Amino acid sequence: MSCFKSKFADELIANAAYIGTPGKGILAADESTGTIGKRFASIKVDNIESNRRALRELLFTTPGALQYISGIILFEETLYQKTASGKPFVDVMKEARVLPGIKVDKGTVELAGTNGETTTIGLDGLGDRCKKYYEAGARFAKWRAVLKIGPNEPSELAIHENAYGLARYAVICQENGLVPIVEPEILVDGSHDIEKCAYVTERVLAACYKALNDHHVILEGTLLKPNMVTPGSDCNSRAKPEVIAEHTVRALQRTVPAAVPAVVFLSGGQSEEQATVNLNAINQLKGKKPWSLTFSYGRALQQSTLKAWGGKEENVEKAQKAFLARAKANSEATTGAYKGDAQLGEGASESLHVKDYKY
Repeated sequence: MSCFKSKFADELIANAAYIGTPGKGILAADESTGTIGKRFASIKVDNIESNRRALRELLFTTPGALQYISGIILFEETLYQKTASGKPFVDVMKEARVLPGIKVDKGTVELAGTNGETTTIGLDGLGDRCKKYYEAGARFAKWRAVLKIGPNEPSELAIHENAYGLARYAVICQENGLVPIVEPEILVDGSHDIEKCAYVTERVLAACYKALNDHHVILEGTLLKPNMVTPGSDCNSRAKPEVIAEHTVRALQRTVPAAVPAVVFLSGGQSEEQATVNLNAINQLKGKKPWSLTFSYGRALQQSTLKAWGGKEENVEKAQKAFLARAKANSEATTGAYKGDAQLGEGASESLHVKDYKY
């Protein structure tokens, strides 16, 4: 049996293909309450439910922006929230032909016997949660596994544990109608060069697809959310977008089956503009690319929007213009058509790297 027979198979395949539509991408708005608190602290805004709801409403109702978005990943709280006028966010998305998604992992814990490596928790009760989220309107899910590069890392144990955790999550999602985003993030932390990142990325992705195959996951009904292949944050030599594109696409060619409909890159602490320029270079690169190559950005779609908003009602229109500019720029980058002409809002060029980033 090459893959299990889910009653949702046709729906999973159609939804995964739709999310990967060139010209569109994913808005990751699934920051946990603690993580969004840190973002709010940077603009001196209280981390209370009304402010979290206000920010999400600002994003989801930006005129013209959702034409560039195929899916929005939500935190559980947001899945059940409504606009100020009482309209469920899920309905706002559906009317704009945007699929609602849901973060289903419960964070990371240290993996015993390793040098601070982690594994992701949340498999207990996952099937019941997925069923509940599907009934609430969610059609895809996200689970973030985190690996790091060090002198002896990632260890075989960390790679294996995270790959099989992702595969188990993926098949449970598909049993319950949710397209799983497979996200093995290799942190940019460290002084390693781009060649080391490429080597580790290939090892990790190969392990993930072995695990997905062992679990009989329907690859056509999945999405991959990997890091781009870049030098470490403390590496002395930086890489041009064309070099990042070459290493990234080669790593995917060597490991990701053509059955996967789309690769939706994470931004991994790159600045808004850097994430767009690198995605554009990836799509301009000539060669075999059987998957669509789009984005699933959180910080890299929201940083200048947050700064423009500042928690003030009178700044909503200004903030929405900043969000629209980033959404349009990334849409163009998915087809290699970005000319670098997006109006850069405050914060668009600043690095968003946070060491040992927790979502």
